[in-house]
Amino acid sequence: MAYTNILASIPESYFGKTMGRQLEVGVKPLINMAVGIPDKPVPDEVLEALTEAIQNPQNNKYGVFRGKETLKAAIKRFYKDIYGVELDQDKEICILYGTKSGLVHLPTCVIEPGDGVLLPNPGYTDYLAGVKLARGEHYELKLYPENNYLPDFEQVDALELSNTKLIYLNYPSNPTGAVATTAFFDSVIERFKDTDTKIVHDFAYAAFGFDAKNPSILQSPGAKDVAIEIYSLSKGFNMSGVRIGFAVGNAEMIENLNYFQDHTQVGMWGVIQDGAIAALELGESFLEEQNALFKRRRDKVTQALREVQIPFEPMQGGIFLWVKVPPEFNSEEYVEFLLKSQSILTTPGLPFGSLGDGYIRISLAVEDAQLDEFIERIKETHVLYE
Repeated sequence: MAYTNILASIPESYFGKTMGRQLEVGVKPLINMAVGIPDKPVPDEVLEALTEAIQNPQNNKYGVFRGKETLKAAIKRFYKDIYGVELDQDKEICILYGTKSGLVHLPTCVIEPGDGVLLPNPGYTDYLAGVKLARGEHYELKLYPENNYLPDFEQVDALELSNTKLIYLNYPSNPTGAVATTAFFDSVIERFKDTDTKIVHDFAYAAFGFDAKNPSILQSPGAKDVAIEIYSLSKGFNMSGVRIGFAVGNAEMIENLNYFQDHTQVGMWGVIQDGAIAALELGESFLEEQNALFKRRRDKVTQALREVQIPFEPMQGGIFLWVKVPPEFNSEEYVEFLLKSQSILTTPGLPFGSLGDGYIRISLAVEDAQLDEFIERIKETHVLYE
């Protein structure tokens, strides 16, 4: 297959390559601990709204390119209620066809060819594609467990930092489960507020904060001068198949995203937008139930791993546990070992960056019975760490 030079510069998508592939499993029934979406169904209120919206003739015509005012008003209310952040719904909201599209399109909307973009290592695999498509320069923002997977900008090469025009942050982190504090976001905004560097905070796992509520970067003073935040309905509201999220914050970045989508989309189907309104109206009480569920799962799994001394990083948020691999394995080898010996499918750390190769990512988005079975099987591997 001959790709254009730009497409050929993008590494093969790990998840695109592996989803649906034929697996060589052991004798036990497969347990999929690699899935990246919550396992509960779409809320009944959302299903009802979607069903009703399908019958609305207006939703089967071309819609407004930049989305329904009713949806933007719901986003405005949601951010005010949950985070105390005021948004201008005409200038500071962009509706996205799934947050991945926004995260990949963003560099084209912010940087010029040759500008630098700092991407977290370890971090979400598909950020890089957006940098390549925009002909930007990719720089590594190295994250270490000793610093709770928060970046130290003093350790970034000075020349790279001077050329950086966009920084990606992601808390709660996929894959590490680390979280950020308000003080951290305050310091980031303070550092970059009078520079040419912009910030995007990928807030996909916003609902899941186990020791404290996750802050929005937009709560920091001056944040909207520098940053946008990208919020997903896939995770907190169990709507991964519906494909909708939104970006909020800096008006210039939002306008550029909207302008890009004016030329690449023809208005999101009104049915999806009506379903998103119903989800957002469920509000904080629904999200707290989601959070409590994953906190219970976190506590159960981490207690079991401690009992048999299998090492892992503290999971303070999100839906993934970042587990160390035994000394004689790299991450991909250990994934294959677990698949063949225990019929457990996990995700190797290497696709998330070079600093991920000593880890595997374990999703807690499975029903309790499967989680209990996973615990029994993974305990059997503790001898590999001795």
